[in-house]
Amino acid sequence: MAKLGVADALTRATGYSHAVVSFVDAEGYPTSVAAEFRTDPEGGSLEIGPIAAEILPPAGAEVCVTFSHIRPQAGVGYDERRYITLWGAATVDGNELRVAPERATGWDEGETPFFEYAERNVPVAHDYMADVGDQRPHLSKWWTFFLATRLPFLTATIVPIALGGAVAAAHDGFSWLWWVLALIAGCAVHLGLNIANDIFDDASGADRANVTPTPFSGGSRVIQYGLVSRKAMIGACAGFYAVAIGLGLFLAAERGWELLIIGAVGVALSLAYTAPPFRLVHHGLGEPVTALGFGPVMTLGAYFVCAQEWSWEAFYISLPVALLIALVLYVNQIPDRAGDEAVGKRTLIVRWPESRVITAYELMAGAAFVLIALGPPLGITPWWTLIALVTAPMALKVVKGLRASYGQPYALMPVMQTNIGLHLFTGLLLVIGYLVDVLVS
Repeated sequence: MAKLGVADALTRATGYSHAVVSFVDAEGYPTSVAAEFRTDPEGGSLEIGPIAAEILPPAGAEVCVTFSHIRPQAGVGYDERRYITLWGAATVDGNELRVAPERATGWDEGETPFFEYAERNVPVAHDYMADVGDQRPHLSKWWTFFLATRLPFLTATIVPIALGGAVAAAHDGFSWLWWVLALIAGCAVHLGLNIANDIFDDASGADRANVTPTPFSGGSRVIQYGLVSRKAMIGACAGFYAVAIGLGLFLAAERGWELLIIGAVGVALSLAYTAPPFRLVHHGLGEPVTALGFGPVMTLGAYFVCAQEWSWEAFYISLPVALLIALVLYVNQIPDRAGDEAVGKRTLIVRWPESRVITAYELMAGAAFVLIALGPPLGITPWWTLIALVTAPMALKVVKGLRASYGQPYALMPVMQTNIGLHLFTGLLLVIGYLVDVLVS
């Protein structure tokens, strides 16, 4: 809740259609009544009425005057939310009420979006929960796990590992058992990475400085909201990495010690991403690290687990997926720009102006689709993989959204969602292209 000067509040109030006066009546009952009003910002007064005599407050009583507006959006919720609240002593004059406000608060979604407003009030929520004590509500273990691990982002792992398995199937080298174990190992290291990012971003102050998080950016926020302790997050992170490393060693022993190379690279990149002293994302290297880890590393790893050899084709087809997952990170960092800059996290989004950010997106997305288009004519990938080109309009939609809403974190949410879908659907269509080729050949 933002404090306002009384004169400012009275000036803003002229944009509302009516006032709601709330007070405690002579018998001690809370009462509210809506009425027309007139304001005098220079004189610091407010006249409300006419009001029926039987519901006027006692003379001299403190009243609360509220002005509010909200617009329902069918199937979505609400927008254009704003309100002003003033408190002061009331003077009764016939069927009208004169109020000399002493203090005022307010909020306008046009100035501070709802999610940012809520985020800025987290300290107030912590104070409230501390007062509530043992009666405070708790999320279920499932939802806590869901939030802390950012489970939906596992699509970034599932796509390249599925693609590695599909290429192996095209080479008559697929094995369900080994592929599933590779998938579990990949998901474990990804979940460990997600939690590690939250731990180190909390330690660096990046998440605390970010007051514009979205469902797609800004971390899980479970530490900032007091849902999970830092100690519990560290334990969960270590547990996921232990599962990933244990499975990696087992797969290397059973399928080929060459897997140790790619496994070590994957784990090292995931830790160096935000962990000191490297903090690669702080130096503008987040995108290439993400592309390498969730592209060639996972695709080649899954392929080798199944086929027990390396594949140039698997490497090549992993590149479009690598570029598109890097673009997911890239776009998702736009709402974090101010918070990242405040703590010295120099991502590409922080370093580059808007025009360069959008141009780079166009070039990277274009390169991904060029690679897909060139694969079959060059004799590297099956012709059926060209079906993945149907998602190209999604990239154009993202570019259009970036140009329209770059500086509006919450207006960018549909853009970020489309961009995530671009990676997911393109990757799955590449997998389907390989599977169709296996079936028809």
